[in-house]
Amino acid sequence: MVPLTQIAVETVRFDTQKLQKPEISGVEYQQGELAGYELREYLLEKWGRECVYCGAKNVPLEVEHIQARSKGGSDRVSNLTLACTKCNQKKGNKDIKKFLKRKPKRLKKMNVASSVTSFQAQAKAPLKDAAAVNATRYTIGNVLNNFGLPITFSSGGRTKFNRTKQKYPKDHWIDAACVGESGGEVFIPKTITPLIITAKGRGSRQKCSMNQDGFPRTSPKKQKRVKGFQTGDIVKAIVTKGKKIGTYVGRVMVRASGSFDISTGTVRVSNISYRFCRLIQKTDGYEYLTSTNLCP
Repeated sequence: MVPLTQIAVETVRFDTQKLQKPEISGVEYQQGELAGYELREYLLEKWGRECVYCGAKNVPLEVEHIQARSKGGSDRVSNLTLACTKCNQKKGNKDIKKFLKRKPKRLKKMNVASSVTSFQAQAKAPLKDAAAVNATRYTIGNVLNNFGLPITFSSGGRTKFNRTKQKYPKDHWIDAACVGESGGEVFIPKTITPLIITAKGRGSRQKCSMNQDGFPRTSPKKQKRVKGFQTGDIVKAIVTKGKKIGTYVGRVMVRASGSFDISTGTVRVSNISYRFCRLIQKTDGYEYLTSTNLCP
């Protein structure tokens, strides 16, 4: 019903292969609007989303040259950081060692010794987790190549750029639609309700289920199917009497007594008689969720 024609994979938050910096040699910096956007996202993560000189957070931050260009500083990522407008203007083209000389507490908080060499060492340090995960793209690519479909790889920065440019709200499923080059022009109607499928497994390794105090609430030896139902089945219970009158749709946890628990995805309703339950789908190891409840 939904034929796949191509595969777009989001590998890491930043595509370090497209950032020009000493720790990755021989790679030219990617030009264009996306390049500047991804560079800024990289710097925000690298420098903790705060002004490196005063520690100000939740304020507009400007890209700052550690060594001023007028003093021979380059535009490489290793020479860039983030500063608030006030600090940026105050520093100007001053030498970083002299500018931070009167802020030993700030230097200590940043875990930087009071020398320009140590500060520059932090500036040149890459995001190791991003670089490590970035390497997995080749393994992922080799596996996905078996499908015989065109494959593109992109970063989370590209995904955010696509979503923000198209003015879509932040959500995992919307991000999935905005991955890669193909995600630059997507139409997502406001009426769409996503179906979220989560792997839950076909059973539990627990010998028994525990209550909130950690005591066994079920016997280690229990029937797999009770009154025609099995734990993990999706059911619809229409309770017509008692304290829990209402309609509940969700995954069921069976008990030999015939009194079940139903997890709707938002709440867990206990002690629902099997007589009120109707099987919608037998357990297959997956959970199916829409925005508000479980789906058949």
